[in-house]
Parts: sequence; C-alpha cells; structure tokens
Amino acid sequence: MKPPVVADQAAIATAAAILEQGGLVAFPTETVYGLGADAENPAAVARIYEAKGRPNDHPVIVHVAPGAELDYWTTDIPAEARQLAQAFWPGPLTLILKRAAHIPDAVSGGQDTVGIRCPSHPVAIALLSAFKGGKGGVAAPSANKFGNVSPTTAQHVRDEFGLDDDDGATDHAESCSAGLLTTVLEGGPSQVGIESTIVDLSRLSTHGPVLLRPGHISAQQIADVIGALPAAPDQAAPRASGTLESHYAPRTPVAMLAHDALVAALDALQRNSVKVAVISHAIAPLPTPQQALPADPAGYAYGIYAALRDMDQTGSDLILVETPPQDAAWHGVNDRLRRSVFGSAGVIDTLLKQ
Repeated sequence: MKPPVVADQAAIATAAAILEQGGLVAFPTETVYGLGADAENPAAVARIYEAKGRPNDHPVIVHVAPGAELDYWTTDIPAEARQLAQAFWPGPLTLILKRAAHIPDAVSGGQDTVGIRCPSHPVAIALLSAFKGGKGGVAAPSANKFGNVSPTTAQHVRDEFGLDDDDGATDHAESCSAGLLTTVLEGGPSQVGIESTIVDLSRLSTHGPVLLRPGHISAQQIADVIGALPAAPDQAAPRASGTLESHYAPRTPVAMLAHDALVAALDALQRNSVKVAVISHAIAPLPTPQQALPADPAGYAYGIYAALRDMDQTGSDLILVETPPQDAAWHGVNDRLRRSVFGSAGVIDTLLKQ
C-alpha cells in the first residue's frame, strides 16, 4: 500500500473556501473518496444528492475535525459514544446518534439521527481543520454516482463524473468548471478501501448497540471497548449510508461463486462465447481478464473497488468473483460483495441460454 499524499496547503485553502461558499469538493479519506458539502447548508447538501442521483431519504455522514465537539452535532450522547470516539477517532468508524435540533435534517434523510465520524487521512484532516476553522462539518457520501462502485483514487472520481484531467497534478486541487463538482483533492489511494463501520448508539436503552454496516473496525473491536457486542440491524434501525441491498455495483453484471463452482462456470461460459473477467484470491492465473487480490481481508479490501472498476473496463459480459473466506475478519468485504452482486441474480443462467 502506498502512503497517503501529504496535504497541499494552497489546495486545502481553496477547497475550504469552496465549501464555505456552498460548493462541492471531492476529497480523500482513509476509506474511500467522499463528495463533500457544508453539512449545515441544506442547499449545499442538496447538491450532493443532485450530483450523485441519490434518493433524498438516504442519509449522509457528517465528517468532523479531530477534537470536534459531539455535543454540537448530537444530543443524548451516551458514554459508549465517547468511549468509541476516544478509541477509534480519527479512523473508519461512524457513530449514529440523536441529531441536535439545529442540525438540518438534510444530512439525515429526515430522521432524528445523524451519522458522525472523524477520518484519519491527512488531507481530510487538513480540509476539516481549515473549513470554518475546524468547527464545521462536511457531509460526504462516497464520490460516485449513487449505487456505483465507490472511488478509492482521485482518478476514479474524475472518471465517475466525466471530469478532464488536464494537468495531471498529483498534489493539488483540480478545478472542474463543468457540473456541480468544483474540486477534486488528490490524496493517493485510500488506505482502507471500503467504507467506514457504522454503529447505531441512538437506541441503547431499548436495542443496545447495533451494527448497521460492517467495515475495517470489527464488531468484536467495538465490544472490546464498550463491553457489548453490537446486534444485527432490526427493522426499526435508522437508515444509514451504503446499506441498500443493491449497492457498490459496476456496470458489468457481477456473480460470486466458490472456487470450484467458479472454475466450472467459467469453462461453460467461455464455451458459450461469453467474455468473462475474474477477481480472485486463490485461483491460478487464467487466460482471461483477471485481477488477483491478496488472501488477507485488509489487503483484499484495499484492492476490491479498484479491481471491480478495472474489470468493468475490459468489455466483458460478466465479472466472476471468487467467494472470499466467510469468517468474521472478512465481514466488511463480504458485505460489499453481497450488495454488488444483488442486482445480477440469475445472470449466469441467462448468459448460458443465449
């Protein structure tokens, strides 16, 4: 993994000014690149939804600088929230808490809760520290069209929104005159590669902690801090970013199969003249577009979104993904893959019948 890019102060100042004026800024975090707007400006947050084509009732996460006061953004803050923030911030953990009355409901999809996190990427920290003197919050879902594969590089963002890369700069903000997105801050590849863990603490007295989205920080790590293992989501749980059944999907259909079933399906598909790309962690090199990822969960998470994007560019009819291990350490990876294949049910049978 490459180290994150150091923040360029001129680019940071420009980006912070754009946010304060109600514009959109794409910026790196350790998880994925985010599409940011002033969280206290409903018109600016609405531009995020417009740019992404995102449903208005799908909440976004508010990103804050290190040392930010939870009390400003939330109310009824349990001790567990402060314990988790102390343990994992800056880092890839989002806390769902009751939203303070003065915080616009635009960031929460109309709910009485809000998602808060403090990212650890140095460029994100520099931006959040510069924006409103470190007292503001940046609402930011992933910087891609709604439902698509999340971006883990600045180039992914440019590709997603059809932005030109005229100067090829690697350490400056790229100004984009067309569309709603004004600036893309360069920060190198995201170090984690999948979105933050989301834990709901807004209903502790009735439901305890609830894991709404798995990620790099595991349920067991959370339990080690607060003394309670988060439960699975229930029907009354708050809506949270990135938790729809079909999500994180490339344009090419995706199917996920265990090793032996994948090899058999690949053979049958190729005999039927179907062009297939493969993402694997244990399969030997194949005479087909293939991306081999590390057989460890952190390395796999780091590369999975880039692999999906790369295989999406091969002109294949189908992307076959070798099913990763199913133990707890792979929970976040398997969650993202399950959502990426959800909309492609039955695609192999359909392709074989052509």
